[in-house]
Amino acid sequence: QIDLVESGGDLVQSGGSLRLSCAASGFPMDYYIFGWFRQTPGKEREGVSCINAPDGNSYHSPVAKGRFTISRDRAKNTVYLQMTNLKPEDTGVYYCAVDSPRGFPRYTCDVQIKDYDIWGQGTPVTVSS
Repeated sequence: QIDLVESGGDLVQSGGSLRLSCAASGFPMDYYIFGWFRQTPGKEREGVSCINAPDGNSYHSPVAKGRFTISRDRAKNTVYLQMTNLKPEDTGVYYCAVDSPRGFPRYTCDVQIKDYDIWGQGTPVTVSS
């Protein structure tokens, strides 16, 4: 059974940092693309960052660029999202998702929600002002 479990969400003060984890089970992370998404109050779910597990190529959306870093540990089958300089507007539920292999190699990733077919349950992040 393929499963994604997020953890690391917490209450933090503005300017603080958090590291979110996404532990994947039931499949080897090679050949998959992992993405982090978030749903903030009153807004639709949006893409944050993604990483191509085989080669580590990543992408960060404008909300993440310069503050967030996505990484993966292939030995632990885990993807991380290191978030720094957090702002109250970063408050929301953060989700990990995977874009399953499509039968051909991929060298880049994006955070189009429609491309991701397996999702975790989310971990809440609250940033106080």
